[in-house]
Amino acid sequence: MKQLTKAEEEVMQILWRLKKTNVAAIIKELPEPKPAYNTVSTIVRILESKGFVDHEQEGKGYLYFPLMKQSDYSNQSINKLVDGYFQGSFKSMVSFFMKKNDINLSELESIMEQIKDEEE
Repeated sequence: MKQLTKAEEEVMQILWRLKKTNVAAIIKELPEPKPAYNTVSTIVRILESKGFVDHEQEGKGYLYFPLMKQSDYSNQSINKLVDGYFQGSFKSMVSFFMKKNDINLSELESIMEQIKDEEE
């Protein structure tokens, strides 16, 4: 899977939320200062070339929509993070985040309960 730049990921987050939209609507969702129309249009075309986005004609313009699910991208990104920084060990990653974020055992148990509930 190809990685996204920060700007590409920001546009993808909007596309995942809006499902199908045009460049002008994407720009409205972006924070100030708003980028130029051509800048966002170029980002969307790059996302198309990477296989993340496709489009359909609407009048004289285009509607863009994601081809990749947000959950699939998130999963692949997390796996790359674990492989690259934690030698493929989720245990090492969890341990790292617990230490860095001062998470105590009761909070970890609560997280485990939430995961269990979501699986059922």
